[in-house]
Parts: sequence; structure tokens; C-alpha cells
Amino acid sequence: MTRFWNARTKIILAGLVFGVLGALAVNWGNPPNMGICVACFLRDIAGALKLHQASVVQYLRPEIMGFTLGALLTAFAFREWRPRGGSSPIIRFVLGAFVMIGALAFLGCPIRMLLRLAGGDLNGLSALGGMVFGVLVGIILLKRGFNLGRAGRMPAAAGWILPLIMVGLLVFATVKPGFIATSESGPGSMYVPVAVAVVIGLAVGFMAQRTRFCSVGAWRDIFLVRDFHLFGGIAAFFVAALVTNYIAGNFGDGGIYHWGFKGQPVSHTEHLWNFFGMGLLGLAATQIGGCPLRNLVLSGEGDTDAAVTVLGYLGGAAVAHNFLTASSPSGVGTWGPVAVIVGWVFCLGIGVLMRQKA
Repeated sequence: MTRFWNARTKIILAGLVFGVLGALAVNWGNPPNMGICVACFLRDIAGALKLHQASVVQYLRPEIMGFTLGALLTAFAFREWRPRGGSSPIIRFVLGAFVMIGALAFLGCPIRMLLRLAGGDLNGLSALGGMVFGVLVGIILLKRGFNLGRAGRMPAAAGWILPLIMVGLLVFATVKPGFIATSESGPGSMYVPVAVAVVIGLAVGFMAQRTRFCSVGAWRDIFLVRDFHLFGGIAAFFVAALVTNYIAGNFGDGGIYHWGFKGQPVSHTEHLWNFFGMGLLGLAATQIGGCPLRNLVLSGEGDTDAAVTVLGYLGGAAVAHNFLTASSPSGVGTWGPVAVIVGWVFCLGIGVLMRQKA
């Protein structure tokens, strides 16, 4: 039994459970092919806080708070809560913003990309290729000495800041004060009950903290050190979501999904910018050290660098919608290609300038 219950088994089981939850969250109320999307949910939170004025994507998504608080509780339970930080926070903030800009060019984070594929949206294929390409570029920079510096110990108070912000947002999501915006139509108006969202978030936060689940780190580890451990989790996630969609009747007559490129929910078919948008995400996330979900989990463990990155995600979401870089089902935003190109230039420039000499 001990031989069977090892790290590989745990991450595969976590991926299976995560995939089932991601698929069923749509049946429970979340937008189609968006049962769980860290980028989209953070974008909705930015809108709810009125950091942008896109009225169809404004809602305090309790899943996000659950990811961080679930990781916090788990880290304490297993004595892994360690406040640390100080590793180039301003650069991490900007990289986090470009992660979000890249995600919103495609319309989804790596988690949603897999859910879109599991829901028949083949536009995710160009995004997957782009993300892998971005990770490969990031690995080249890592091998040439790119480094954001070493994090050090921080006072305990610093590690509590983002989790306490999440507690405050969860309170707002529950009591719904008047100064919080909520969409009346569009994706922001579709959501599971708050209690269900919190349970999903806490469960995913627990599993991700224990297994180090990371959809970008999985590809990084394959190409950098030939380690398929994390990949087992994302492969299990995809299979579980796909099978769940068929069992739940989401495909076929009367279903919400179909296989193809056109007519997919909250999706566009401009493959060039799907590729380079998710490529930007893959590159920036490799430089940061993890995908959006991973940084939410790390912030729950007391990592203030990850917390700054999460704030960068919110800032990037605000920029994307305020400056018309975010895509929509009708296509890439007016300034989306420019923002993606600027992001690539910044990431490559930082990759060259932030090299640590041997």
C-alpha cells in the first residue's frame, strides 16, 4: 500500500479530482468551458473591484479566495507555512501583468486551455503549442543564467497580507456590498453558489499545495530535467475533464459542447495570437517560476513574491480591459497584438539583463 501511495499516485489522483470539478463546475453554474479559469476569475475580480469597466466580466469569484486559503490551511497543517520574499518583486509584478495580458489574448489560463480542449474547443491546440514554445524560450534563458535573485525570510506579518486580503474579498462575495460590481449578463453573471465555489477552491488549494500542481512547471520539468512527475497531474486533469463532460451529457444532442473551431463559447479563432498570447504566458510564467494557480498557492504558503505576482495579475487584467488588449469572441482586442509583442520584448529583455554570472 505504501509503495502504491507515492508522490506520482497523489498528483495523478489530484489531477483526476481537479478535472472532474473543473468540468462539473459548468453544470453547477459557471460559464461553459470556464468551470475553472484562474486568469478569467482574476479578471472578473478586477472588474468587481472596478479596476476595469467591462460590465460583462465583473464578479468576485470565491474559487480564487479558496485556492489561496486552502493552501494556507494546508501549509499550516503540514508545517510548511514560511514567510519569505524579496526576489525582484517589481519585475515579478510586471511579469505577472504580462502573464494576464497573454492569457486574455487567448481567453484563458493553462487550466482553461485544457478545459476548452476537453470541451471540444480545438482553438486550444494553437494555444497549447504557443505555451510550450514560450516555456522552451524560458528554459533557454534559464540555462543562460536568468535569475530573479534569492528570496529571504520575511516577518510573519508580510506572509499574512494576501491571505487576509482574500478573507476580505470572501466576506464581500458573501455579503455583496453595494460598492462591489456584479455583471448582469455575460460570463460574469454565470456562477456556482458561493458555498460550492468555496468548497471547490479549498479542495483545489489543498490538492495543489500538497502535490505542487503546476501546468507550466510540468512542461518546464519535462524539457529542463526530463521529469514527468507534474505532467502526470495535468494529463489526468485533461482525461478526467473529458470523460466527465461525456458522462454529464455535455456533448451530443442537447449538450453545450461540440468538437471544432467555430462557435465555441467565449473563444475566437485567431490562431496566431492564441499561439503568441499563450506563448507570452508560458515564457513569463517560466521566468516567475509557476503558473497563475501555482502562485496563488504559494501566496497561501507565505511567499510574498508570489503575492506580488498575484497583484500583477490583477493589474494586468485592468490594463487588458482598460486599454483594449483583451480578446472577445469576435476576435483579438484592438491593441492586443501590440500588448503581446511588448510583453515578449520585455520578457526577452529581462531574460538577458537579469543573468547571474557563474
